[in-house]
Amino acid sequence: DVLGSCLREQPYEPARCRDMAKDIAEVIKARVKALMVPRYKIVVVTHIGQLNEQSLQIGSRCLWDPASDTFLSYVFKNTSLFALANVYAVYFE
Repeated sequence: DVLGSCLREQPYEPARCRDMAKDIAEVIKARVKALMVPRYKIVVVTHIGQLNEQSLQIGSRCLWDPASDTFLSYVFKNTSLFALANVYAVYFE
């Protein structure tokens, strides 16, 4: 919901997208924390890039307990840009 509402009509502009990636990550983190999931640390990583007939692969690695830690990934595209948001929830003892 956050990516779609912020970027639906947004053209790709490098400086503005850099700032928007930070802002979007903060909004997503605040919304996840508002769910009040106890004892979890939340990490949000957001990427925004230009769609220009190129290919890009983004990878991530995490060392965690698969029984209690988890993640969510969402990709958004419009006519000029793509955005990827990864949310990591790591259980904190």
